[in-house]
Amino acid sequence: MEITAFASGSSGNLYRVVDTAGTPLLLEAGLPLKQIRRALDFRLSAIRGVLLSHDHGDHSKGAADVMKAGVDLYCTAGTAAALGLAGHRLHLIKPLEQFTIGTWTVLPFPVDHDAAEPVGFLLASGDEKALYLTDAPYCRYTFQGLTHVMLEVNHSLDILDAQVAAGVIDHDLRNRIRRSHMSLEAAKDLLRANDLSQLRAVHLIHLSNSNSDAERFGREIRKLTGRPVYVH
Repeated sequence: MEITAFASGSSGNLYRVVDTAGTPLLLEAGLPLKQIRRALDFRLSAIRGVLLSHDHGDHSKGAADVMKAGVDLYCTAGTAAALGLAGHRLHLIKPLEQFTIGTWTVLPFPVDHDAAEPVGFLLASGDEKALYLTDAPYCRYTFQGLTHVMLEVNHSLDILDAQVAAGVIDHDLRNRIRRSHMSLEAAKDLLRANDLSQLRAVHLIHLSNSNSDAERFGREIRKLTGRPVYVH
C-alpha cells in the first residue's frame, strides 16, 4: 500500500492511498481544486473515489468541486447536508455499513467530533488493511490485522498545559482541543489496544502547529510499535 500525504493539519488535509492492484483513492478534499489537481500531477481523473470524514473546511474545502470535476465522493448524509452536497457523483454512506470502490473494501465507523456525522475509515485490499482516524479524541473500536495506521496525533497533554500556563491559549480552548482532537497519550492507548502483529508502518497526521512536537511524537510511537513512523 502506498500512502502519500499532500496536506495535513488545520490548513488542509489531503491524502492518497493506492493498493497493490493500483487503485487510487483520496482521503479528504481539504484544499481548493486547483491545489488538488496540482498535487496529483493533474491526474485527478485517475482517482476512483474520495472519502470524506466530516464537514469541516480543512477536510472538505474542495469536495463540491471534486465532484464537478467528475470524481465520485463518499460521505455520510450528515456531512453531505452540512456541506450542501448533491448530485450523481455523491454516494451517501452509513457508519458500520461496508461498501466497495474497485478493489477496495471500506468500512466507515462513527467517531466523536464537533461535526455533523463524522466517521473514520477502515480500508482493506488484498492482505493489507489500513486504519484512517482523524479529528477524534479517542476510538471506541478495535481492529484486527492492521498493516497500516494513519492516525491523528494533534497534541500532547504536557505541551497543551504548558501553553495554558504561558498564557498562549486559555482553558476553554484547551478543553475544546482535548474534546475534539487526539492526544499523543490517547494515540498510544489506541495502538496498544489494537492488533499490531501485521503492522508495517504508522503515519502520524494532523499535528497541531503549536501544541505538538513532530520529532518527539515520531520517536515515541516508533518506540511503542517497533515499526517505521512517518510524521506529516
